[in-house]
Amino acid sequence: MIKEYKLSQLEYLKINGRTSDCLEPLTLFWTASGFEVNVRAVELWVEIEADFEEQEPWFSVLINGAPIARQMAMKGRNRICLFRNRNPEEIKHVKFVKDSQAMHDDEKCCLQIHKLYTDGEFYPVKEHLYKLEFIGDSITSGEGVFGAKEELDWTAMFFSGVYNYAAKTAEMLDADFRICSQSGWGLFASWDGNLEHVLPDNYEKICGVLTGKHNHLLGALDDYDFTQWQPDAVIINLGTNDESAFKMENFTHSLSEFEDAGVAFLKKVRHYNPNAAIIWAYGMLGNGMRTSILRAIDTYKKQTSDIKVSYLELPETTSETVGSRQHPGVLNHRLAAESLAAFLKKTVFFHFIQ
Repeated sequence: MIKEYKLSQLEYLKINGRTSDCLEPLTLFWTASGFEVNVRAVELWVEIEADFEEQEPWFSVLINGAPIARQMAMKGRNRICLFRNRNPEEIKHVKFVKDSQAMHDDEKCCLQIHKLYTDGEFYPVKEHLYKLEFIGDSITSGEGVFGAKEELDWTAMFFSGVYNYAAKTAEMLDADFRICSQSGWGLFASWDGNLEHVLPDNYEKICGVLTGKHNHLLGALDDYDFTQWQPDAVIINLGTNDESAFKMENFTHSLSEFEDAGVAFLKKVRHYNPNAAIIWAYGMLGNGMRTSILRAIDTYKKQTSDIKVSYLELPETTSETVGSRQHPGVLNHRLAAESLAAFLKKTVFFHFIQ
């Protein structure tokens, strides 16, 4: 017999990504946000609600770690079958992942989870060894992972919260992870020179990149409680869009301003994550800001004596590893994940990994 479960009724429910305390419904804001359950059942359904003006939300479903479905969320409230006709004696691990990023330019874009329906029982979800937070731009949002190389349209269908380097790094290290990323935005300036479209100014909020009354009511602009989820490492992948801004003829700002912004952001990240290692990982779409990033890190270290901050150059995208929209493809994301996971094992988690 199929039973209905509000999320607030579930003892064993794991929520991924920054969100508000509200579970009726659960709003998924960022890339790779979602939920996980372990359930022993013949079938499992989820009731979702979506809205959008231009950019529809996309999501993926993984069962026992393997991607099993990916689709666009239709407007309104709908039930989606996560699995059926399965062995009732086996426990299945089910992960629901929001593929598309928070859409700054579409105030209506929203994806929410209302209820689960199943004929079975829920069981505890495994705790991972580590926690990782990723802060970035379109690369961290997984833009370009899906789609043919010749695709250039800016559309939500080309994003991925499953195959991007953040998700793959976490998979390789047995880590939980959260993403704060926005396409086109930077550390000091966006790709088109907008000084307001920067991640550091929104870091304290649950999802500060969103706008509009609806998102405000959902809690996106509320202060984020950092004490609830403290990462072992924070990975910053910013600078790519800043480089585009500095190449503009009418952009009159200096690299020293970028470096000052980098120092200030490192101090902010450290303030909210006092025990985390901080890695500035950069270079998947060129490394033109490398020198300025290194200067910012060096200045920060001299000012604070904080030794838990480092730089990692990630593999640059090539004609063989490029994806859609001239962004890193799935091959480049995997190479970046391998590089980052190896670096974290060697410098951060070496005491724990045998």
